[in-house]
Amino acid sequence: MEPHGPVLHIVVVGFHHKKGCQVEFSYPPLMPDEGHDSNLLPEEWKYLPFLALPDGAHNYQEDTVYFHLPPLSGDTKCVYGVSCYRQIEAKALKVRQADVTRETVQKSVCVLCRVPLYGLLQAKLQLITHAYFEEKDFSQISILKELYDHMNGSLRGSALEGSQVYLGLSPRDLILHFRHKVIILFKLILLEKKVLFYVSPVNRLVGALMTVISLFPGMIEHGLVDSSHYRPKSSVSEDPSLSDSVSGAEEFISVSVTDIANATGEPEEAPPTANSSETGSEEDSHLLKPPLRASPESSESDWETLDPSVLEEGGTKEAPSETLPELQDAFDSKPGTPITVQPQAAGGQGGVTHGLLSGLEEDQHGLPLAIFTKGYLCLPYMALQQHHLLSDVTVRGFVAGATNILFHQQKHLSDAIIEVEEARILIQDPELRKVLSLSTADLRFADYLVKHVTENRDDVFLDGTGWEGGDEWIRAQFTLYLHSLLSSSLQQDNERLLADYGSPFVSAWKITHNYRVWHSNKHAGMTAITPGHPFQGQYSVADVKLRLSHSVQNSERGKKIGNAMMTTSRSMVQTGKAVGQSVGGALTSAKSAMSSWFSTLAQPAPVTGEPVPEPATEVKP
Repeated sequence: MEPHGPVLHIVVVGFHHKKGCQVEFSYPPLMPDEGHDSNLLPEEWKYLPFLALPDGAHNYQEDTVYFHLPPLSGDTKCVYGVSCYRQIEAKALKVRQADVTRETVQKSVCVLCRVPLYGLLQAKLQLITHAYFEEKDFSQISILKELYDHMNGSLRGSALEGSQVYLGLSPRDLILHFRHKVIILFKLILLEKKVLFYVSPVNRLVGALMTVISLFPGMIEHGLVDSSHYRPKSSVSEDPSLSDSVSGAEEFISVSVTDIANATGEPEEAPPTANSSETGSEEDSHLLKPPLRASPESSESDWETLDPSVLEEGGTKEAPSETLPELQDAFDSKPGTPITVQPQAAGGQGGVTHGLLSGLEEDQHGLPLAIFTKGYLCLPYMALQQHHLLSDVTVRGFVAGATNILFHQQKHLSDAIIEVEEARILIQDPELRKVLSLSTADLRFADYLVKHVTENRDDVFLDGTGWEGGDEWIRAQFTLYLHSLLSSSLQQDNERLLADYGSPFVSAWKITHNYRVWHSNKHAGMTAITPGHPFQGQYSVADVKLRLSHSVQNSERGKKIGNAMMTTSRSMVQTGKAVGQSVGGALTSAKSAMSSWFSTLAQPAPVTGEPVPEPATEVKP
């Protein structure tokens, strides 16, 4: 048994008719002093059974769940979970245990891992889960122990590369379903808003959510390590690592879009994440001069203290003269480093380094952005028992997925609700809707993506095999989009450049935590990036058509008009012939009648015994 492999535990979760969801087996044991069959859980992982066996799972024969768990005491990184659920008829079991009282048996086999290899873990786990159920004897756990050893052996030492990390996450399918709205989803997360995805089954939910996250370069590989730092409800244990991770969260509460007008100064210097001082490598330590007071108690307060004057009119933060020059020089790398659009794996020109302020592994452009830090959560699936996190004061925002209708009904707890089934984005705040309104350049970008993705889809042999319109190509386009946005924000007199991204959006984004952290450093790779929107240009007639199409598809009034037109068109097609015949017949009859009537008027009056005088005025019908 390898204690330090990428796979931490293999867990079996079952549904007990009296106790509900509970852990039935874990290897190695979740509690070191307990056996493999213990039901006990670490306090931080008390929601594990409800995440591995999702709400409403009984409605499906099988399903797959991705979820994130908070780190245990002594660790600082997110734990990634993949669970494969299945159910089987109780009468089909070879060995039926005494606690099996229902007609069906529901169980999940779950992998808890240190690395975010969702699709790869799912592919392996589905095969093992199928074999485990085919045994029809759940006491046969040897296959699960073999799975643990096999996964640790095959995944050990493997680098986090796109081909592995993005397995099963398809931006093509996302764009085909959401079309231009994918840009809105991208911007929502950049603004660090409270975003809730809603759909059933869970597999579709987590797939859509994680696919959106995969559009951010480097985010899945290195940007989610702090994405699950939350405290379970009614927890009485004081975990220093959890406490530190959410300390200062109130300092990073996202400013309301209605307050943007009050913040016109430069972005403030953002402090590092709580674990950056703990996880920073020794080779980087000499680059950063320590705070004025060197005691452990004072170091955190020095870095965590923010000067409120930075958000005042014209206010800019002046850092201590002893620390800021050293810090800026540390990131003044030599320019001219080659750049590729697609993020590279660790090592070589696209290698990553430890970000002293973000606490994340960053590339030469400062990516991934520090979005999922300081209490901004990424929870691909949320159990009903975690509902309190939506209103937790230590949670400044979230990108979360849910299948329970109760999450959807409480709209006031989320800034945006994404109804995946209908590809609908529900936003209550009219100011936020204005901020997220797509610019003309954004609409061109979205139209460019949609056209390339939809080309050649009729050819079953070529669909998805080419570079243009493929998954990697789409991620490369979003990488270029984000690089250009970041580069534009660094230019002097950049109002016109940033207007192509939407001025209200840029104003809101500049006061987010992720932008402040990114802007506080210099990144060598940005010197090679051309500023300006990739689809900037003069307004044309095509843009008018694009804007009109976008408005019709998004506004409620436009949708009603569009639906009415479609309904009318469909009715006309179905009854066109009959209607044409009846209308044609009526027109012919009317024409004959009018002709007969006019001909009657044109005929001379009949001759009688006395002459008929001419009328004094014109005859009017």
